[in-house]
Amino acid sequence: MTDAVRAVASVITHGCRSNLAERDALASLAPAGATVVNSCAVTAGAVRDARSAVRSALRQGPVIVTGCAATLMPERFTAAGVIIMPNASKLDPSAWKHGTGAVRAAVTRQSRAFVAVQDGCDHDCTFCVTRLARGPSRSIAVADVVARVRALVDAGVNEVVLTGIDTTSYGVDLPGRPALGALVQAVLRDVPELRRLRLSSLDVAEADPALVDAFGDARLMPHVHLSLQSGDDLILKRMKRRHARADAVRLVERLKAARPDIAIGADLIAGFPTEGEAGHMNSLSLMRDCNIVHAHVFPYSARPRTAAARMPQVPPAIAKARAAALRSEGEKRLNMLLNRMLGAPVETVSEGMQGITPHGVKLRYRSLQARGSVVVTTASAVGSGMLFE
Repeated sequence: MTDAVRAVASVITHGCRSNLAERDALASLAPAGATVVNSCAVTAGAVRDARSAVRSALRQGPVIVTGCAATLMPERFTAAGVIIMPNASKLDPSAWKHGTGAVRAAVTRQSRAFVAVQDGCDHDCTFCVTRLARGPSRSIAVADVVARVRALVDAGVNEVVLTGIDTTSYGVDLPGRPALGALVQAVLRDVPELRRLRLSSLDVAEADPALVDAFGDARLMPHVHLSLQSGDDLILKRMKRRHARADAVRLVERLKAARPDIAIGADLIAGFPTEGEAGHMNSLSLMRDCNIVHAHVFPYSARPRTAAARMPQVPPAIAKARAAALRSEGEKRLNMLLNRMLGAPVETVSEGMQGITPHGVKLRYRSLQARGSVVVTTASAVGSGMLFE
């Protein structure tokens, strides 16, 4: 997505919500008239998208490339007029000679506000370059997060999304090691005026009991996105994930006990090296066992300097076909949810012509609504994976 922020630099955001949370800080720190491309390296396609964005932005003026792709493979972005800003420096005002330094916190306000509570990762999944690009896990103190959320609510924000690279590892580096559940409960307790709180991706291995209990508060949106990656235990071991298939199923059962209407989303990789047909079918059946309605599926993409890139590869055509099958199952389950929502009032936070429901579903309005406002309406139709007023 591309966001031009008034009187400052333009920022093109690729990849995760952590990058999105950095948008306003980068727009403030970079020189006016420049374009910042905050890149992603999770797949080869993401790197291609970033390079294309840089080429297009160079027609308008100077370009600063940052993010994971720029950090890991700066040589891919070498061109006249391009400056490389590694992840380690991008939110440091002293690294920007012309920036104002006025925005340092990783907070972006648009229709909703995205607040980064954690960055980096301490784990070593065999397919992932994030640890290399982002460094070790680093958390923001509970009091600082609460203060940021309170300031946003005082400014009129109705929904806050807590984000991170490995959000459920929150607190491991802080005094007392407060877990994510403690942070979520502190935000809900100390900012009672907050109307809606939402979480970004969660790791099954790190979801603590207090986090599950927090879903008993109606202000915490009934929507979680789990980093599952596979439904096959052997593949999970080869990925060096820290959970088994049964752990994922049990977590979803616990979440549904705390919040029966919760909508489950998941990241799934199709065609991971050595994955056979049985492994693929286990991922497909996991979608049914967990009733995954928001499926983020992509074919495996070998990343440089990772162990998985050295494993026996699944032919790309097979990986793409398996990804299509997983997406089809996800679309079927999403449509079942959408049809159950027809005819009932639903609260949305407006993004203009569409809004976001508590369950993370998009709803298309008949007419433009003020961005960030709460709109209560009724859906009358389903199409293209969303609701229509």
